[in-house]
Amino acid sequence: MPSTTPYILTMLAAGFGVPILAALNAALGVRLGSPAAAAAILFCVALGATLVVLAFTGIAPLRAAIHAPKHLMLAGLLVAFYVLSITYVAPRFGVGNAVFYVLLGQLISAAAIDHFGLFGAQISPLSLTRAAGIALMAAGVFVTQQV
Repeated sequence: MPSTTPYILTMLAAGFGVPILAALNAALGVRLGSPAAAAAILFCVALGATLVVLAFTGIAPLRAAIHAPKHLMLAGLLVAFYVLSITYVAPRFGVGNAVFYVLLGQLISAAAIDHFGLFGAQISPLSLTRAAGIALMAAGVFVTQQV
């Protein structure tokens, strides 16, 4: 079995990036006076970065997108909702607060996706231990909100 260390490090880096993304884009949205404009800029930069990666890895797989189930494209709407909402909410609610609730939502939805094997995910039943971990995270979010 191959080492999972590269996956762990990659996702840890992605996790570090979420609050940084939130803070940077929220600041841009405030500076521009428009969360939507900041989000549009973010997506243009993201598209450019993705095109660079595709230039090195090949664009042939894009042709297969025409045959992919259309509901899979809803992921784009979800990322747009996340970026627009975090860009709007973070300056008003705090980056930490916003990201804590995002994380809680991620844990709950990830547990449901894994438990039911939604969207073709590997089934991993919701155990008492996993449920306790989610409850502990929810308690942590509550504690962070106490001033």
